[in-house]
Amino acid sequence: MSEARSVPGSVVDDSQSGAQSRPDVCLRNLRQVLLALGAALVPSGAEHDLEATFERQVRQLLDLRAVRLREVRARYQARLVTPTRTADSIVLGVPTSDPRVQAVLEASCNPNHPLDEPGLDLLTAMAQLGGLVLEVARGRAAPRGRPVIGIAPLVGSTPVMQTLRARVERVAATDFTVLVEGESGTGKELVARQLHELSRRRTGPFVAVNCAAVVETLLEAELFGIEERTATGVRGRRGKFEHADGGTLFLDEVSDLSLSAQAKLLRVIQDLAIERVGGQGIRRVNTRIIAATNRPLSDLMARGLFRIDLFYRLSGVEIHVPPLRSRSDDVSELARHFLDRHRHTRELTLSPQANEALSLYQWPGNVRELERLMERAVALAEADRIELDDLPAGVRGEYEETLGPALAGDESFRRWGSRYARLVFERNGRNKRRACRVLDISYHTLQAYLRYSDRGARKQTKHLPAWVRSASDAAEIERSGV
Repeated sequence: MSEARSVPGSVVDDSQSGAQSRPDVCLRNLRQVLLALGAALVPSGAEHDLEATFERQVRQLLDLRAVRLREVRARYQARLVTPTRTADSIVLGVPTSDPRVQAVLEASCNPNHPLDEPGLDLLTAMAQLGGLVLEVARGRAAPRGRPVIGIAPLVGSTPVMQTLRARVERVAATDFTVLVEGESGTGKELVARQLHELSRRRTGPFVAVNCAAVVETLLEAELFGIEERTATGVRGRRGKFEHADGGTLFLDEVSDLSLSAQAKLLRVIQDLAIERVGGQGIRRVNTRIIAATNRPLSDLMARGLFRIDLFYRLSGVEIHVPPLRSRSDDVSELARHFLDRHRHTRELTLSPQANEALSLYQWPGNVRELERLMERAVALAEADRIELDDLPAGVRGEYEETLGPALAGDESFRRWGSRYARLVFERNGRNKRRACRVLDISYHTLQAYLRYSDRGARKQTKHLPAWVRSASDAAEIERSGV
């Protein structure tokens, strides 16, 4: 009786003939791969990486040493000719819907177990299936990089925002590494997403990584990936750099990385090549890197907290996102934008007094604080119009202490002028010449305003806003030399 020829990695009854067993084996093998891929599609499943699942199944199926399914960008395609076969490896072409991208399935055989012809036929069929895996994986990656409601615009009509939008459009046309600087809450990630959406990489994934939240011991596995069986119970998976291949990787709060983590990141940014934990070879990635920080990297570098070489690798193409207090004229437009976003829940408008109070507030939390404040108003406002009393006391403070009483009391222009002159006088530490320069009036005009104001300047100081009293006290201490 002739001995049955089996496909590597499959279980076959030796009593069956080759003609009878081979179709059954192939069917069982295909069923095993499809079941594993179907399980990876389930949101509640333990494994969500389709490519990693496919690679693992093919490797186990054919008893291969390594399997990799990947896309190759245009600048590397000239080096790859498929199919290519050597004694211990093979590269097969994988179909793709994007003519700009070449996909390949790379397999390395075990030295003591070469791939036979039935195994090669099965691997060729798996390469065709790999094209579907890549298409599904690309479709699943797109929603993770984009909100369901679409990318929010950079709201604002002030000259500083017009300059910011123009700079973003110019930088988006390139593939250079970008450093986005700005205070917390100014919208650095929004700027990064705009750079991605306006670039030629818009069809690729946008992958955001919060560097401050990554445990340092897991940094390499999180960013660069880890190979199968590196440790007991560890499954192989791709890192953030591989997930962002063909798209954009956003490294938020890069200033929070330790010096050792910065050294690991530097090499990858220089070469755009990664090595998985437990791996034995490098993998090239085609990823654009956008880094963001809420602290000036130049200051951290001067204090020895940030590597000089990494600083110069990230800097050069920089975008500064201004704080909200420097563009107070945009506050009303932003507030209407956030209210309009929640119009399906409740339609609200702003009263003139509330609008004025928002414009006077300094916004230490920037745009994020304003967004949360509008959400608070949507939830708690009693009427369909947001009044001054609907705002927190800290937000309405300056308006309520200065402009509010003047408007409510119908004060005359002279009365208000003398009141304002008194405020500036106190804020400048009771220095009349300095107050005259700020007000752009003569010394005698200031004297007339002060005489018209309420008598008893010391008594008046008790009712001044906190920001005026603090400035006055600081100037008084400076003048006295205490």
